[in-house]
Amino acid sequence: MSDGAEPGTMSPWRATVLTLYPEMFPGPLGLSLSGDALARGAWSLEARNIRAHGLGRHRNVDDTPAGGGAGMVLRCDVLGPAIDAAAPADDPRPRLLMSPRGRPLTQARVRALAEGPGAVIVCGRFEGVDERVIEGRGLEEVSIGDYVLSGGEIAALVLIDACVRLLPGVMGKPASGVDESFEGGLLEYPHYTRPREWEGRAIPDVLMGGNHAAIARWRAERSRALTRARRPDLLRDDKL
Repeated sequence: MSDGAEPGTMSPWRATVLTLYPEMFPGPLGLSLSGDALARGAWSLEARNIRAHGLGRHRNVDDTPAGGGAGMVLRCDVLGPAIDAAAPADDPRPRLLMSPRGRPLTQARVRALAEGPGAVIVCGRFEGVDERVIEGRGLEEVSIGDYVLSGGEIAALVLIDACVRLLPGVMGKPASGVDESFEGGLLEYPHYTRPREWEGRAIPDVLMGGNHAAIARWRAERSRALTRARRPDLLRDDKL
């Protein structure tokens, strides 16, 4: 997978994805802000096929679960070497496994990842991954929500997109990545633009008055109100 960087240059943020379906990448990451940044070499993407390390003539990657049960499990003697080939021991990037049992992905974790060298992302399939690989390769399990997907690829796309948009120069204004939902622990306030009135609904007068202090107060109040109504779990006592 070409990363779009100029020959002889190094991208400041590198994503390596281990998957059984490398053709799913870059997918939507090749469009819009992330795609423009990829083409400029602002970040790089490598999709590696786990099956390249499969066993036997048919490149088998899975087997039945020990102890019985439905489904198949990705083998440790396949996934381990795949990770080693993609990320040697001295690779400073965190190793992530997209998993519904992982810690929920938060904006704070996204920002920390975006400020680092990149990430090595393992996309599980079938019933899961042999636990010994998770332990032996220090994989950090990450979840994008309380639901189950067919595989980790879509979750990996979500994580990478969230990180790339925060890289320097990807968004037009640095403030765009700060003044939005979750950055301050609250949901973002409502937005409006022209026309001033539409279908009997007008832009709130405070936003048209030019009083920046009043606008800031209104936005803070609306953020708190929306968070109380929709995500009370995000609220701390000092934000009630």
